Amino acid sequence: MDKPTSRKRGRKPKNTPNTDPPNPKPPPTTTTERRTSKRTKTPKPDDVAIVVSPERRSSRHADHQNGDYDVMAPESVGKVVPSMDAVVKVFCVHTEPNFSLPWQRKRQYSSSSSGFIISGRRVLTNAHSVEHFTQVKVKKRGSDVKYLANVLAIGTECDIAMLSVSDDEFWEGISPLEFGDLPALQDAVTVVGYPIGGDTISVTSGVVSRIEILSYVHGSTELLGLQIDAAINSGNSGGPAFNDKGECVGIAFQSLKHDDAENIGYVIPTPVINHFIRDYEKNGEYTGFPILGVEWQKMENPDLRMSVGMGSEHKGVRIKRIEPTAPESNVLSPSDIILSFDGVNVANDGTVPFRHGERIGFSYLVSQKYTGDKALVKILRNSKVHEFNIKLATHKRLIPAHIGNNPPSYYIIAGFVFTTVSVPYLRSEYGKDYDFDAPVKLLDKHLHAMAQSVDEQLVVVSQVLVADVNIGYEEIVNTQVVAFNNKPVKNLKSLADMVESCTEEFLKFDLEYEQIVVLRTKMAKEATRDILLTHCIPSAMSDDLKS
Repeated sequence: MDKPTSRKRGRKPKNTPNTDPPNPKPPPTTTTERRTSKRTKTPKPDDVAIVVSPERRSSRHADHQNGDYDVMAPESVGKVVPSMDAVVKVFCVHTEPNFSLPWQRKRQYSSSSSGFIISGRRVLTNAHSVEHFTQVKVKKRGSDVKYLANVLAIGTECDIAMLSVSDDEFWEGISPLEFGDLPALQDAVTVVGYPIGGDTISVTSGVVSRIEILSYVHGSTELLGLQIDAAINSGNSGGPAFNDKGECVGIAFQSLKHDDAENIGYVIPTPVINHFIRDYEKNGEYTGFPILGVEWQKMENPDLRMSVGMGSEHKGVRIKRIEPTAPESNVLSPSDIILSFDGVNVANDGTVPFRHGERIGFSYLVSQKYTGDKALVKILRNSKVHEFNIKLATHKRLIPAHIGNNPPSYYIIAGFVFTTVSVPYLRSEYGKDYDFDAPVKLLDKHLHAMAQSVDEQLVVVSQVLVADVNIGYEEIVNTQVVAFNNKPVKNLKSLADMVESCTEEFLKFDLEYEQIVVLRTKMAKEATRDILLTHCIPSAMSDDLKS
């Protein structure tokens, strides 16, 4: 559906020929998500990489022709063949929410991807392969039967999902895969899966070309990842990557599409996979990867180091800001220098020793922890060294990257549609280039704002359903609601409660840009019923606001 021009308050820059030297590592992004990290520059439109999403096809169209793409050396194939029987094809029917019309859902579509069997009668695949699932089925290699699967856990941050099949027949004659150690550079890897919708297994091979903290596009997070030169195509998502011993060393999940790069794929390594599995086994659900909850600055400049009292024996990074919702906000302060994390010294560029000849961002140490774990952090404050035992928690974003499988929240009064801002909402309103086309104020909050409390939400008037009662307000679009009747709006639930219980003569909404909306209370509530009937809207508020 075409959007009114009034929705697009930014301007997308014109595409110009790229005459700069090739970017050695363009930031990965995805058709399902592209959220720029607070610590990184917004990628240009030309520097775009596409995550491997499950092959998507409408139920009204025929499947693609089957095909295999075997490019392995014969001696490598023989070592991996026994493990191939554990690779399955995953079929999913998705029904995504309509964030622009939150009382509806979009037309369902089907997709296919890959997965593999692990111990405990479980199957691993990618989170984006089963996002907003309605039904999930799996099929074994060489079988003509599809088995219904249950989704046990979805880890959006690490892009891993865990499935199970209740039918005992599915598990007959299948040996689960064994996990291997983190591979070294130049180690051979073999990616197995069902790309391009093929019904037979496809095998591609390559080597590990880089090991570093990667941008996980689907989860808008940064975790350890492997870069390989094996081809990863649509439908490979969730397939295992094997070493030369036939052990699983990762899960294929995204690839780089760029004019200056070829055959660059990314694999979720075993440390991240094991963290996901142990998290589920420990808590009975996925709780997420904890973060330190700070933004930091490199301390490589000697004058900067001297100004904060760092001697030649000190190395570390300076804290710029602390998440107000993070537990460490009670003990750490801006301008503290983080010297070490759990006994591992942090360098002035924010890296720590990893393996022989390698260094990695110290966020890797944090990601090895579990939600609720404690860590010993050594800091330098006013030229004195302090140590704190800090409890680690997950990140609370003001504008979340996902809302899970829950429908979006909304509230309607007098034709004003109030909802909360999330990354899927921005993409629904402004398309995949929302980071250029969305209003500047929303983008600023998306990239830099921090939630002041765990229940804080960014509430906006998404649109006004035109009626006699709201004449003159028709052009209000995606504008933040700051206060109602001079009371701050903390979240959508509080706004709905205040409006529903209001007994004053007028409803007054204070919006961004010093704009106000005033409605007569009695007329507004009476007009709401007719507006809902006109637009075939079943309720004035979503179910989560009724409780």
